[in-house]
Amino acid sequence: MVITHHGGQCFKVTLGDLTLVFDPVSKKGTLPAVRFGSDIALVSRDHPDLNGVEEVAYGDKAPFVINGPGEYERQGVSIQGFLSSSGYGLAKGQTSAVNTIYSVELEDMTLVHLGALADEGLPKEARESLDEIDVLFVPIGGAGVLAPAKAHELAVSLEPKVIIPMHWSGMGEPKALDAFLKEAGNGSEKADKLTLKKKDLADKGGGILILTP
Repeated sequence: MVITHHGGQCFKVTLGDLTLVFDPVSKKGTLPAVRFGSDIALVSRDHPDLNGVEEVAYGDKAPFVINGPGEYERQGVSIQGFLSSSGYGLAKGQTSAVNTIYSVELEDMTLVHLGALADEGLPKEARESLDEIDVLFVPIGGAGVLAPAKAHELAVSLEPKVIIPMHWSGMGEPKALDAFLKEAGNGSEKADKLTLKKKDLADKGGGILILTP
């Protein structure tokens, strides 16, 4: 499995011929749009910075789109979506918006993408269902999603093997990443991609990995 960051909350996960993407950026977004083919596209929040499913229909790939809570199975990948709330990019008069937390199981590993989460605690259904998280993608940018301190607190409570901060590149408050790392206080690694197999997780204990776009 190879994971790469494409700005904002967008992460591409490739496993052999299979490509999955979280929160692809659309042409109408404030970030540069993505442009690659994906088999599965997951959208946490219906906003142009996060819902560019048209941009990942490319070449011979047309994505199976998941944009809300529920249970899904596609190409051997098991996916659960949990209802939560976001304050990111609200329209005038809105107080909150629907956000979906995704748990994805593939190659005997569990990836959890919290989306544009504003809730400081997980909803009951998600908390009861999420166990043994291998990779956790957590928004840290504030301004409608978790602020750095609360993001770190929630991430640590979930006890993932690897924590990947998001919503700091191209969006979020200035220096959100610095604040998150200061909160963690125990160092971090930086890479342009994460290549991962289940056996690699044995010596991981909640370390922070910054994937650079």
